[in-house]
Amino acid sequence: MAANQQVQTKKVKQHQTMDEKLNTLRAGVLGSNDGILTVVGVLFSVAAATTDQFTIFIAGLADLLACAFSMASGEYASVSTQKDTEQAAVAKEQRLLKTNYADQQAAVQQFYEERGVTAETALAIANDLMAKDALATVVNVKEDIQLGHYMNPWNAAFSSLFAAALGGTFPLVAMSLFPAATQWPATIVAVLLSVTLTGYLSAKLGHGLVKTAIIRNVIVGIITMFIHYYVGQFF
Repeated sequence: MAANQQVQTKKVKQHQTMDEKLNTLRAGVLGSNDGILTVVGVLFSVAAATTDQFTIFIAGLADLLACAFSMASGEYASVSTQKDTEQAAVAKEQRLLKTNYADQQAAVQQFYEERGVTAETALAIANDLMAKDALATVVNVKEDIQLGHYMNPWNAAFSSLFAAALGGTFPLVAMSLFPAATQWPATIVAVLLSVTLTGYLSAKLGHGLVKTAIIRNVIVGIITMFIHYYVGQFF
């Protein structure tokens, strides 16, 4: 019984650690993709309207910074909300333990029975775990939360901040450093390669179809460049 308890506790901790890492990586990938597309959008609009390289660079740099901080603040708010939800769930389970301990214990027993443990053994495990730390046991079983271990909004925010800035750097560098004769094709290539990479990473992290994710990202990148170029031409 003690061995089963240790194995289950270890699995819960590993699962939640992995969830937090994946959440941070997800924020980074999304931030990078947004950085690429928003910066190239501004660059194409401005470069289509003027040939002044300094104006193009400043516009792209300003958008890169704005996008990076916007993505970071958005991720911070989103993950903070998730953290608040987890803490509210813990508070709810704490109240239920005070008002209906028997049902909470039954839920723990049922949890182990559904995983193939006999009713007698599941009851013994539930009794042992509840006696040691009832609240931690219940939130692990019912909410898939490790008590005191919540999603970190700062990790997601900084991941998104740096990733968005890095993603936006690719089109900005291509448009700014290449000669006027090659800056357009160089920027297009930089964008297509970078959105291909973010599409690949997002598919891997989300266990999705790599080819589909890459094609989707490339199409969105092409449409973004096309629209913003003609917006610049129009104005």
